[in-house]
Amino acid sequence: MRRSRGRRARASLLAVLTAGTLAACAADDSADDSAEDAAPAAEARGTYLALGDSIPFGFVDDHPGGYADPDAFVGYPELIGEARGLEVVNTTCPGESTASFGDVTADNYGCTNVAGQEPGFRDAYPLHVDYDGSQLDEALRVLRGTEDVELVTLQIGANDAFLCDRSGACDTPEGREALGRQVEPGVAAILAALRTEGGYDGPIVVLGYYSLDYGDPVPLPGSEPLNRALAAAAEASGAAFADVDALFRPLAEAAGGTAERAGLVHPDDVHPTPEGQRLLADAVEQVLGPA
Repeated sequence: MRRSRGRRARASLLAVLTAGTLAACAADDSADDSAEDAAPAAEARGTYLALGDSIPFGFVDDHPGGYADPDAFVGYPELIGEARGLEVVNTTCPGESTASFGDVTADNYGCTNVAGQEPGFRDAYPLHVDYDGSQLDEALRVLRGTEDVELVTLQIGANDAFLCDRSGACDTPEGREALGRQVEPGVAAILAALRTEGGYDGPIVVLGYYSLDYGDPVPLPGSEPLNRALAAAAEASGAAFADVDALFRPLAEAAGGTAERAGLVHPDDVHPTPEGQRLLADAVEQVLGPA
C-alpha cells in the first residue's frame, strides 16, 4: 500500500508541473496588497548562486498569486542568503534533471518537458531569473559576469529518480544502483563546468535528498544510491556534500516514518514545508560553518 500511495503522490506532482493543470491552478491577476511591509534587508556582502530543481525553487500552498508569482516561492536559498547577508541569484527550475540542466531538450520531469512531452513549467510560468537556454548556460553567465560570488549550491537528481520510477526501471535494487551510476557523472560534469568554464573557485555545496517514506522499500527521492552518487560527485569535484537525509530521517521516523507526518513536506506532495526548507538550510549551514 505504501508503494501505491507513493506513486499517487508522485503522479499528483507530475500533474501540477504540466502546463495544462498548472493553468487551472493559477490565480487571477489581482494582487494581495494587504501583506505586511517586509523589514529592510541587510546590505548584501556578496552573491549566492542557487542551482537545481523545484526543492530550492521553493513551494507554497494557496498563494493568491499562484504559480505566476515567483516571489511567493521561498526556499532554503533565501534563508541562507538572509542569514549570511548574500544576494541570492536563484536560477532553479522545477522538474530539472541532470541531463536537462545543460540541454533544455533532454528529458526532465516538468522544467521544459515531462519525459519528452512538452510543454513544461518554463513555458507556462516565470522562474526566479528570466533566461534563455539551459540553466548551466545561465549559471556560467552569472559566474563569469559577477565578481563577488561567495557561494554556489546545487541540488539536482531527484527528477532523474522520478523519471526512473515512472519508467519502472527503479523498481529493483539493480535499477536504483544504475540510476546512481547515471547521475554521478552528470553531476560531476556540471561541477566541472562551474569550475573550469565558469572560473569559480569558491565553495560549492551539493545537497542530497530526503525520503518521503522511510518505510518504503523504494524511498524516493532520497534513495541511498542517489545520495551516494551525489556525495561521490561532490567529493571528486572538490565540492562539499550536505547530508539532508541525516536531518530528515530521525524526525520522520519519530513521527511514524514519513516526512509528511513530521511536517517536513506538504501533504500528498514531495516539496518541503517551511520547516523542511529550514532543515535544508541547516544542512548547508552545517557544512559551511559560521558566517
